[in-house]
Amino acid sequence: MKGCNESRLTLQAAKWGATLQQWQDAAWQMRHACCSVEDFERVLNLTPREHSALQQVGKRFDVRVTPHFLSLIDPKDEDDPLRRQVVPQPEELERHPEELSDPCGEQQDEKAPGLVHRYPDRVLLLCTDRCATYCRYCTRARMVSGKGSERWRLDWEGALKYLREHTEVRDVLLSGGDPLLLADEKLDAMLGELRSIPHIEFLRIGTRVPIMLPQRITPALCAMLRRHAPLWISIHCNHPRELGEDAERALGMLADSGIPLGNQSVLLRGVNDSAEVQRALVHRLLQCRVRPYYLYQCDPVVGTRHFRTHPQEGIDIISALRGFTSGYAIPQFVIDAPGGGGKVPLNPNYVVAEDPGRILLRNFRGDIYEYPVTPQV
Repeated sequence: MKGCNESRLTLQAAKWGATLQQWQDAAWQMRHACCSVEDFERVLNLTPREHSALQQVGKRFDVRVTPHFLSLIDPKDEDDPLRRQVVPQPEELERHPEELSDPCGEQQDEKAPGLVHRYPDRVLLLCTDRCATYCRYCTRARMVSGKGSERWRLDWEGALKYLREHTEVRDVLLSGGDPLLLADEKLDAMLGELRSIPHIEFLRIGTRVPIMLPQRITPALCAMLRRHAPLWISIHCNHPRELGEDAERALGMLADSGIPLGNQSVLLRGVNDSAEVQRALVHRLLQCRVRPYYLYQCDPVVGTRHFRTHPQEGIDIISALRGFTSGYAIPQFVIDAPGGGGKVPLNPNYVVAEDPGRILLRNFRGDIYEYPVTPQV
């Protein structure tokens, strides 16, 4: 199996004029990421729409796709679900009345530059504005990549001061951008300082690196992360084809290091907006030792109307999963309430009726069952 994978990678690297050693190097992958029309034309059959969009959208939100992720895309299929996530379309340049530059209202809950405190016991730390690949539906397009309307800033000392003073905070989520793009030494130092605060019980990292740049997951990185346990990692994977051998290897290294893994995916039109694709995704995630965690309704960020589905589609997908696959495989479908309301769960309605002394329930097959309710004294 290992020999077959190396042969495949060697052939893939050769298409890029690289050796196997270069292909497996994260720095090489980043240096050779596709950013321009000329870059993409070498590996994809661009449509006229894509060609036009690539010439324009980079002024608002950067374009970058790693060779690894591009190697998973069918170059001839303009509707490839992986391609749709990373290759710009002209619709990105449109702005509709319902769309917001900061749909989650993070700015209003910022306590220091880069530190967002919305929920009672946990905070969000935006520790970088760079990603290995820029997803075209990015919630933080306003600040990620350095070309948006807002410049990313992190007041590290101010954030630490706030955290030391607010003893109710027990959980810190590092996000961005992508924290795993930071050098091992810098990330180690940041985690160490956070871990030194007594009331912070555990740390989390939100990342798409194991999917977009699995070469970044190394034994040294995993050993460093392990030292900061309890530490959890939430990856971002939207389609089962993103979980190839390289991503599975990277996730396995993290899991073998004792790091619990969850997945957050975004419901995207033309990418994963069917029960069949979602079922294949959650099953593949469990094979990779990743627990499906959240399925997000796509945020109404500027230029993303073409990605957004009706929320009922997400509810229907959960209904199609519940009872038809393992409970471990079913994520929580949520909408991040626009304007800063936080995550609101949406579920199928399994309560048919309620009377004194009983409640009528609908199971996953649509059958009705009665549960006796004991009167409260």
